[in-house]
Parts: sequence; structure tokens; C-alpha cells
Amino acid sequence: MKFELRLIANAAALALIGAALPVVQANAEVPKAPYGVLDAGDHDSVPLPVGAPSSQAKAYSPYAGRKYPTRVLWGDTHLHSANSGDAFTTGNRFTPEQTYRIARGEEVISTTGLPARLPRPLDFVVLSDHSEGLGLITEVYNGNPALTGDSTVARWGRMIKEGGEVAATAVGELIGAQATNSLPAVLTDPKVAGPLMMSVWQRAAAMADKYNEPGRFTTIIGFEWTPTPGGDNLHRNVLLRDGQDRASQVFPFTSWNSEDPEQLWAWMESYEKRTGGRALAIPHNGNLSNGRMFAAQRFDGTPLSKDYAERRQRWEPIQEIIQSKGASESHPKLSPSDEFLDHGIAGWELGNLTLSGSPLTREMMPTSYARGGLMRGLEHEQKLGINPFKFGFIGSSDAHNSLPFVEEDNFFGKFPGQEPSPDRW
Repeated sequence: MKFELRLIANAAALALIGAALPVVQANAEVPKAPYGVLDAGDHDSVPLPVGAPSSQAKAYSPYAGRKYPTRVLWGDTHLHSANSGDAFTTGNRFTPEQTYRIARGEEVISTTGLPARLPRPLDFVVLSDHSEGLGLITEVYNGNPALTGDSTVARWGRMIKEGGEVAATAVGELIGAQATNSLPAVLTDPKVAGPLMMSVWQRAAAMADKYNEPGRFTTIIGFEWTPTPGGDNLHRNVLLRDGQDRASQVFPFTSWNSEDPEQLWAWMESYEKRTGGRALAIPHNGNLSNGRMFAAQRFDGTPLSKDYAERRQRWEPIQEIIQSKGASESHPKLSPSDEFLDHGIAGWELGNLTLSGSPLTREMMPTSYARGGLMRGLEHEQKLGINPFKFGFIGSSDAHNSLPFVEEDNFFGKFPGQEPSPDRW
């Protein structure tokens, strides 16, 4: 029925166009006309004659003069493969190539042995593996002597191989060591770990190019910068609007270099100048930042400045508002009349990312959640002339099992241990 109606509508449209076209005599020279552009991605450009349409004609078509995109694209800007240490230690063995194949709609067997498939292929995806220790846990697991000469690293390798609760304990120790800057020196030594991580990064960039199909499935090269000072979540996903040729010229910025967001922006600016590429950052999980995501102070404790506001607006135009680690829009105590805010907050008030900080207090909330951040951005604009917290929103999965499945009837959780099972809560 829809097809028949579409044919009728198209025929009617063609008839109207035909009636409006000027009559051209045989053998007469046809005047050249510019091309009229229709919706990008939906139709081919069609040559249309240019005339002087009446006011009635201009008012009739809702599409006339529309030059902005209207096609909705679905994707995930926050997805992990086995190259992320916390993903590998919890059982994920999907490579970047296998993760791309999952995202473009192929059926796979999950880590726990279940057949899995997206309801529809994604239009785009960012493989945002943690830049800190990129691919190193795989080397630890495989017993690379350059790393396992350290007794703590060797013990973590044995625990990961044992699996289950023992491996989960290793994950907790790793995250805790990362948050307190107490990782074994061999993992952060640029002479030892640097070449290993660089090779992993370059292979991942090459794989992104291999699976990038413009107009069908877009792979965006990226990484997650993972600063967690004192357990407070200040993570950003960094997206590079470039291919392997530019991305492979640098190694991703890590929190081992600095936990200060302004230093990340400096790295992004340097990347653009060096390669001619483009970059942006997407902060996430302000709900676990203990008030630091939209704070009125810079990382070093000094007040916000106009320069800070300009750079934050330049490099961070998007904020991740919801993902597996809870909703960062607002909290019932901040917005008591919004009955929808009970979703995605339960349990996340107990502490920061590592549960090492104090529970979330009422005073922390306005600068932890996006609504509060937007309001404070307007206040800063009155003082600075620039709004540091002016951003759009995006939702992502943060799936560490390589399965970006978010529908209720197809939800595989964030880690392999949360995949469907008889005792999943």
C-alpha cells in the first residue's frame, strides 16, 4: 500500500513539475540551469530550471529551501575491544576487527557463548579503547617478559588467567592503582610500554580504515583519555576526524601524561597543527565526578578564565549524558518535579568511580550533572563573556564486552559478567 501511494505521489509531483516547466520549441537551445540539491544522502541531485516562482509556490512545499540534514544516524561513540585493559581482564577477547564487524551488524558468539546480533547495523562507531596501557594487558596475559618481570604485573597475569572473581579482583586492583597513580613502573615506562602501545594503536587505526565505508558504515578513529584523580571521573573520549595516515603519526594522550583537561586540549591543538587533522573530545559520567565536571575552578584550583571558557567550548562541544555508568542529566534532589529522573541514578550516589571518595553530597550535584552545568555556564557567560559549558548531548553504551546492545530485549550488559544468564539481576 505504501509503495502504491508513493508511486501516486511521485506521479502527481512529476505532473506538477511538468505543468510548471516552460515550453521549449523543437531544435531550440535549452538554457543551462544550476543544479538543485535535494536531501543529502537520500536522493541524487536533479537539474532543475530556475524561474521566478510565485509566492504561492514558495509557500506550498515544506522542503523548498531546506538545506540542513534531516536523516537520523545511529551509532556509538564509546565502545571498547580487548585492547582496553579492564575489558580484557573481565573476559573480552574481541579484537578491533571483530568489534567493527559486530557494530556493522554481523552475528557473533558472545564471551559467554550466546549468539548475539544488533537489531540493525550501526551507521557509525568509535572504538574508544583506553589510551592508558593500550593493549598491554594482552601482553601481560601472554607472559611478555618485558612486563612480567615485575612481581605485581606477573601476579595480575596469573589472576586474569584464573578468571571469575579472581580476575575481577585484579581489575579492581588495576583501576585502583590507576586512580592513585601507583601502577607498577614498568607499565608506564615509555621505553618499555611505549613501543608496545604504539604498535597496537597503529594496527587499530589501520583496521578502522579497512572497515570504513563512507555512506554505509563509518569508523571514527578515537580513544578514551581516563583521568580519575582520587577516584573522580574526568574521562573524555577523543575523536579524530582523520584516517590512519594522520592518526598514526601520534600516540594518544594518556592520563599518565597529565590528568588536567587543559593539557588534553593542548595535545589536541598540537595534533591538528602537526597533521592538519581535526579533533574533538566528549566528556562523560559527570555523575561520578564528585562535582568536578562543571566546577567553577580549573584543575589547578584557580578560577575559570575567558581563555579557559573559549578553549573548552572549542574542544568539548558535546557531553555524554547517559551510558552504562548511569545518567548524568540531573538528579531528583536538583529537579524534584521531574518524575523521569529516577531512571539510571540508583546506587551511583554511593561514591565516585572507585568508591574511594565521599558519597555524592547535595553541594556536589549542581556541578556533577549536565542541567546544573548548563545553568552555571550561563552564569559564567555573564562574567567572562563566553560560556564554558555550552554543549549538545549524546548517549553511548560504554560496552566493554564489544556488544553495543542497549535495547531492553537485547541487552548484554557492560562487561561479560553482566551478559544474560539465569541469575543476572
